[in-house]
Amino acid sequence: MGIPQYIVAGPSEILAITGSGIKEIRLEKKHFLWPLQKCTRLDISPVNYSFEVQAMSAEKLPFVLPAVFTIGPQLDENNESLIKYAQLVSNHDKNSNHVKELVKGIIEGETRVLAASMTMEQIFKGTKEFKKEVFEKVQLELNQFGLYIYNANVKQLVDVPGHEYFSYLGQKTQMEAANQAKIDVAEARMKGEIGSKQRDGETKQNAAKIDAETMIISTRRQGEGKKEEVRVFENQKEAEVVEASAELARKKAGWSRTARLAEVEAEKAVAIREAELQMEVEKKKALAQTAKLKADLLSKANVEYDIKVQEANSVLYKRQKEAEAALFESQKKAEAQRASADADLYARQQAANSELYAKQKEAEEIAAIGKAQAMYLGSILKELNHDYSALRDYLMINNGIYKEIAQLNAQAVNGMQPKISIWSGANGGERNGGEGGSGLKDVAGLYRMLPPLLQTVHEQTGMQPPAWLATLPDESK
Repeated sequence: MGIPQYIVAGPSEILAITGSGIKEIRLEKKHFLWPLQKCTRLDISPVNYSFEVQAMSAEKLPFVLPAVFTIGPQLDENNESLIKYAQLVSNHDKNSNHVKELVKGIIEGETRVLAASMTMEQIFKGTKEFKKEVFEKVQLELNQFGLYIYNANVKQLVDVPGHEYFSYLGQKTQMEAANQAKIDVAEARMKGEIGSKQRDGETKQNAAKIDAETMIISTRRQGEGKKEEVRVFENQKEAEVVEASAELARKKAGWSRTARLAEVEAEKAVAIREAELQMEVEKKKALAQTAKLKADLLSKANVEYDIKVQEANSVLYKRQKEAEAALFESQKKAEAQRASADADLYARQQAANSELYAKQKEAEEIAAIGKAQAMYLGSILKELNHDYSALRDYLMINNGIYKEIAQLNAQAVNGMQPKISIWSGANGGERNGGEGGSGLKDVAGLYRMLPPLLQTVHEQTGMQPPAWLATLPDESK
């Protein structure tokens, strides 16, 4: 009896298994290959195919269609396309001429059939629709081989040497656009000149009409006036002039006062506006600092959450690897014992399978625990209104961090023998005397307090006071 092999496919590969115990083809990522079975590796990564398809329009005008197609095996849920690909194309390298000629033949055939049913102008003006229809028809043909077009980059249509239809068509479009622009400019200029002339004529007509009416009214008044009326009119006008001068002086005074008030109000308004703007700036700064603080706290909480998730994933991966190693070891033991007795081999295989099942269940439990912890932390964070500081404090209390900190602090100060000195302050002296000596008593109290203070600093740290301040008493005396 042959020894089975454990085969694993790469990230961009899939295993096609045929032979004993398999009806047609079985596609898997990893498999125990038993005797009378055959395994073929299928590379499912897409490949770029570049072509320059020469086609001819309905008017028998040739053109070149450069294109780059990214094609690979089609991945679907039931693996029908991969089975077609394995049956029809897998015997050939996807970079081989066989696959390239197959794809090129389909693309050229569909492009030529579609181009033959369209005129050159239709192809040129409807380039986007033409490319889309080519893509759809080519994909329809590739489906029967289990291939899929991941990307199709159809470039601009190119003239065949000796036939410059697209070049002439582009020149025609440019000339038409230039001529239309010239026509539009000429029409705009003509409308502007006509409007200007019309406005000048209307202005002159209105001015002449007003001048004529003014002359008629002036002549009538001169004919109707008399000398006495003229003198009375002159006196009245003089009085009106005097009254108008006085009124003008009063109004000037009022205007000057109003102008000064307006200037003061404008200055005050500017100051008020500056204060309002400064207040808005301070509010914006406060909001920005608040948002920054919230973002920092949120990022710290996210980092802690990611660390917990990665630790759980690492534990799960470690357990899975241990389970796989145990499975591999049990399989090796089963293979070594198979030669002695088939019955013993069957029993050991059952034991290995049960152990594998137990390890898998253990790994699933670890994964479930990690997921439950993540959901638990998420629910706690939601109940705390996304307060990451409160969540951190809860986790530290729950994990006994504060207790450990207290124990470490207790161990740090254990065995220390601090020296404590107590002395009276500046007010501990005499309280007699009048109010006039209070300043001298304060100075005396300060001098009495200074030596014990320096002595305590020296005992605790070993540091001597500077010579200019004071000296410690000689302990030997």
